[in-house]
Amino acid sequence: MKLVPLGDKVVLKQLEAEETTASGIVLPGKAQEKPQQAEVIAVGPGGIVDGKEVAMAVKVGDKVIYSKYSGTEVKLGNEEFVVVRQNDIVAVIVD
Repeated sequence: MKLVPLGDKVVLKQLEAEETTASGIVLPGKAQEKPQQAEVIAVGPGGIVDGKEVAMAVKVGDKVIYSKYSGTEVKLGNEEFVVVRQNDIVAVIVD
C-alpha cells in the first residue's frame, strides 16, 4: 500500500527521537519527546486550495521541521506517518 496525498498535503515520516540528552542522560521511551523533524515521503499536487493557488515548495526526500501539534497521524502496516498541510512545515533542513 502507498499513501498519495491530495491538494497541499504532505506525508512525513518522523525521524528517530533522541535517546540521550546533551549532558548524556539516557531517557526512557515515554520520556522522549516526539521529534518535530521528519523526512518527506510523498507530496500532493498543490493546485487551488481554499481559493488560492498553492505551489508545492517541498519534494520527496527533503528533511523538514513541522509545527508541533499539526497533522494527522496514520499507521500503515508497521510504519507510522504524519500527514500535514504544506503551511504546517516551518523549515527545510539543508546540510
